[in-house]
Amino acid sequence: MGIFKRMKEDMDTVFEQDPAARSYTEVLLTYSGLHAIWAHRLSHFFFKRRLFFIARAISQVSRFFTGIEIHPGAIIGRKFFIDHGMGVVVGETCEIGDNVTIFQGVTLGGTGKEKGKRHPTIKDNAMITTGAKVLGNITIGSSSKVGAGSIVLKDVPDYSTVVGVPGRVVIQNGEKVKKNLDHQKLPDPVADRCDRLQEEIDVLREEIAKLKEVKQNDNHHL
Repeated sequence: MGIFKRMKEDMDTVFEQDPAARSYTEVLLTYSGLHAIWAHRLSHFFFKRRLFFIARAISQVSRFFTGIEIHPGAIIGRKFFIDHGMGVVVGETCEIGDNVTIFQGVTLGGTGKEKGKRHPTIKDNAMITTGAKVLGNITIGSSSKVGAGSIVLKDVPDYSTVVGVPGRVVIQNGEKVKKNLDHQKLPDPVADRCDRLQEEIDVLREEIAKLKEVKQNDNHHL
């Protein structure tokens, strides 16, 4: 597909995804997500030719103007749509399929513990909503959705919806997964820390009681 046809397809994708889009002129001049995608295509062109400095320079200029950071090494398919976009981060080894939508504040990043392929793979037709963090060499399945604010650290099957911290599948193949809907069982780090402190206090109390008992016995012998 030629460059101008691809650009036209990108703008048509905006109209398909965003009911607020009114004209091609508006989309062309004011949609930062679209500008970031076009800049990425250019930076990726240089990245594949091992012109890394030029690729990163283009990426950083795009980040400055759009608030969206896409590493030049990321592989992105057709009809990719970034809605609003501010704060979006896409890592170097990300692979994004066709017709994928992500919203503002989304991070497709690494965990800091991996080498090589260390960022997510997002399959066709997936949607990653506002503020979600998808971390590590994991796969978000085709036509799956990640709920707002979720942190996903494990693979998500096709046709699934995942929510929460950490992310849990709540819908799969159109059916609710009831065992994952108990939000009261979501991790609470503050409560966990308080429980550990209480356990340590209980142990100290037992040790103090034993020391007092030993001291009293010694006093009796005296």
